[in-house]
Amino acid sequence: MRFTVESWDPDYGAPSTAELEDASENVDVNVELPAAEWAPVLPEAEPLSDMLFVDGVRRVDASLWIEQPPDFPGFALAATYAAGAVRCNGRAVLESADVGRGLFTSSGADDIDSVVGLYKVKATKGTTSEELWLGIQQRMADLEAKVAREAGPAEVVVVDGPLSHHREIDNAVGYIKTQKVQYLPIELRQVLTSLLPGFRTPLFLTTTSWSRYSWYLRLSNHSGPAGGLVRCEIGGDMDRVQAIRLADRVSASLPRFASDRHKDPRAPQNLYPIGGLERELRHRLGDREMAIRALRRAAVEVSTE
Repeated sequence: MRFTVESWDPDYGAPSTAELEDASENVDVNVELPAAEWAPVLPEAEPLSDMLFVDGVRRVDASLWIEQPPDFPGFALAATYAAGAVRCNGRAVLESADVGRGLFTSSGADDIDSVVGLYKVKATKGTTSEELWLGIQQRMADLEAKVAREAGPAEVVVVDGPLSHHREIDNAVGYIKTQKVQYLPIELRQVLTSLLPGFRTPLFLTTTSWSRYSWYLRLSNHSGPAGGLVRCEIGGDMDRVQAIRLADRVSASLPRFASDRHKDPRAPQNLYPIGGLERELRHRLGDREMAIRALRRAAVEVSTE
């Protein structure tokens, strides 16, 4: 039996799920090369000299039940989230960062004023776990767009995650480090698994409710079929030649930021600027136990009014 050992820390899951959701029917693979001519592409382009990396973190501080007699209490999540932007142009500088708090629910609720900050009501579509988490994710994406604007222009803005929540950011590139969807038809997947470090796949165009160009890139040489493999997305409104040129420059730039296993358990996909930004933002979230105590104290104060 032949096998390889995945380098990612299993506490973070895996960089690719065992069974990827098949989305190949929405893909045009003939953007850069005809399907019959697909092969790994080595970018021949100058690396970008001014890049902005944007990321966000989120934390659920507590689950709450909102009294609404005579009906059953409504469910809510009190959450804290943060976003920041790091500019890399010879050195790494934190350009902008911000923290938000919210009370996420579709039930009738009021803002909660606590000693750690104000949890403002953020309306969600429903109160299932998925709907509440989606609400938190969307508000965090809004905060990411805000800090990106505050940081100012850059040649590209690398946003950690799919481009769907960040299309309003100028020059945005979605950076997906965990693979949960298979976009390539089965006859082209061998090209994906055969990528050497620094090589990318040809571009392909995905069209659902909106269009984006995508490509896969092997950052560095790591074990396993998904080792060092990431997917990048850019908006589909630009012309094909411009998209290919941008894909080459982004692909020539990202490998230099790939992390090492002894420094990051999600190496090499969790890029150094993003990993450092995550640590800073988690620090800015504050202490969760203090937040829980503050919410409990606020609940007691309201009940005694």
